[in-house]
Amino acid sequence: MSTVKEIEAAITKLQPEEIAAVAEWLAEFREEMWDRQIADDAQTGRFDSLIQKAKAEHRAGRATPFP
Repeated sequence: MSTVKEIEAAITKLQPEEIAAVAEWLAEFREEMWDRQIADDAQTGRFDSLIQKAKAEHRAGRATPFP
């Protein structure tokens, strides 16, 4: 049995409040993963071309303010 299947099977045996706690933990974990990925992408220059394009659009007067 795979680890994922084992986790799924274990979750089915939890009480509702335990499931809620696991769901909350998983949401926080995924948010942390996302934050790390964004930080890594920024550090490695992955957004540089997007930033340059946005700056060029702004300089050309094609940017609009957020509402």
